[in-house]
Amino acid sequence: MKPGKNFKSWREKLEKQVEPKVVDVPDSWARRIGHGKMLVPTPLLVDKAIRRIRKGRLLTINDIREKLAGDFNADLTCPLTTGIFLVIAAHTAEEDKLAGKKVISPYWRGIKNDGSLNPKFPGGIERQAAYLKQEGFSILKGKGKGALMVKDFNKVRPSGIRA
Repeated sequence: MKPGKNFKSWREKLEKQVEPKVVDVPDSWARRIGHGKMLVPTPLLVDKAIRRIRKGRLLTINDIREKLAGDFNADLTCPLTTGIFLVIAAHTAEEDKLAGKKVISPYWRGIKNDGSLNPKFPGGIERQAAYLKQEGFSILKGKGKGALMVKDFNKVRPSGIRA
């Protein structure tokens, strides 16, 4: 799709000028994620974390959230915005690839906490699986209809992120 009057490119969404915030965990969320200080990241912060994942390594969404929380002295990072921003980073990477960029954010190295692939990424789990196979990962049938996951994913995380 071409950017138009009411359409923002994925790059525009990624680079939206917002600041990260550290806030108190809302009471309505505290039962599920605990009390404390929560980082609300920016799309660029999530993209930066993904770009640090070395080839041959993987990070789960929780690994990314823990790294970001640590960077901002927060107890945790917002799971909702982190997931949304990971998808924005993925779509931006594919948009960049279509534009001819050679180096793109390796979003496919970001997996779900159970090792499964993300159907919300561009091209769905099939494209993520193809990228991971190109890097030497073995992909297995996961739990649920059509789900895929990385074999032995815990052996290649969380030391894959560079500080």
